[in-house]
Amino acid sequence: MTGPILRSTRRPADYAQTLAEMQAFTRDRTATTPDTLWQVEHPPVYTLGLAGLATHILNAGAVPVVRVERGGQVTYHGPGQIVVYTLLDIRRRSIFVKDLVCRLEQAIIDTLTHYGIQGATRKPQAPGVYVPDPSLPLTVSTASTPSLAKIAAIGLKVSQGRTYHGIALNLAMDLEPFSRINPCGYAGLRTVDMATMGVTASWQEVADTLCDQIDQQLTA
Repeated sequence: MTGPILRSTRRPADYAQTLAEMQAFTRDRTATTPDTLWQVEHPPVYTLGLAGLATHILNAGAVPVVRVERGGQVTYHGPGQIVVYTLLDIRRRSIFVKDLVCRLEQAIIDTLTHYGIQGATRKPQAPGVYVPDPSLPLTVSTASTPSLAKIAAIGLKVSQGRTYHGIALNLAMDLEPFSRINPCGYAGLRTVDMATMGVTASWQEVADTLCDQIDQQLTA
């Protein structure tokens, strides 16, 4: 039996402290430790993945940079972003990492659809969720050849069949810090948030909806 998925909310949460707590939770958990989703909002920070290239950080300025052991390149966390750390025993749930990534992406897509954002999609070889770029007119971004902007990122670490790190969904942010990096290692990749797409829901409401969708994906 996998048992229920617990939740906790941490706002604001220092990144380095939260990382240490995730590592300790994963290291110390047992075969009966419940899976948990941490809903987190961080102060400004850039995080660079295990194999990430520092050259993808163009100008960090006063924003701290933290090297982490998750997959992926560089991303930004800051106020107005919903981070959900997925502290899961995927071996117990009989889920492979690739399948988990797909399920998390679908949970994000379903959350965006719930709030009326249409056209959210995946991109091959580029984990995360993308939406039609709202800054471009329909004559430029069409259904057949859409120009996409990234609205959510995924980065996971697996240790002995247990995952930590997770997903970041842009709700209502200052997006300027993304312009000072190559987001997820892609030069010129545009980022967008749900507010830009017309959503006015609260942080906690969207965080709970996202976790509901993750619950559904993990129990499907």
